[in-house]
Order: sequence, then C-alpha cells, then structure tokens
Amino acid sequence: MAARSLEIGPAGMLAARTIEILRTERGLGQRQLAARCTALGRPMSNTMLSRIELAKRRCDIDDLVANAAALQASPAALLQGPGAA
Repeated sequence: MAARSLEIGPAGMLAARTIEILRTERGLGQRQLAARCTALGRPMSNTMLSRIELAKRRCDIDDLVANAAALQASPAALLQGPGAA
C-alpha cells in the first residue's frame, strides 16, 4: 500500500494559520490548547498541535472541531481565516 500524501490544500493551510493566530490572541500556549482539546474528548499533545500549526500534519475534522471549541470559535471560522472568528 502506498503512503498517503501529506499535501495540505489551501483550506488546511488557512485553518492551520488561523488556529495559531487565535491561540496566540487568546494568550494560550500550545500545551494549554492541546490540554483543552484533550479535556473536550479529543486527545492531543502539544507536538500534535505544533505539527498542525506548521502544516506538517493534516488537521482532520475531529481536530478542527476540537480546536474550534477550545478556542471558542466555530469550525467554519477556522476555515475562513482569523477575521471571521
């Protein structure tokens, strides 16, 4: 079986950037946001979050929803960019 491509499209890149921007605007470190996601039922390490923000890991729908909830934003806002949140 061939390895799955890691290519991240424009929506994924925008979501990754928006997560990082909102996290810093809210004064949260990566460990804090990862802990919030874990508390919401989506286990996440700060390394996982770092890789999402750097677009080195795909942000799947469950990650997107957990990050949105932890950042008190809608999943759509993460896909639309920092001005939408």
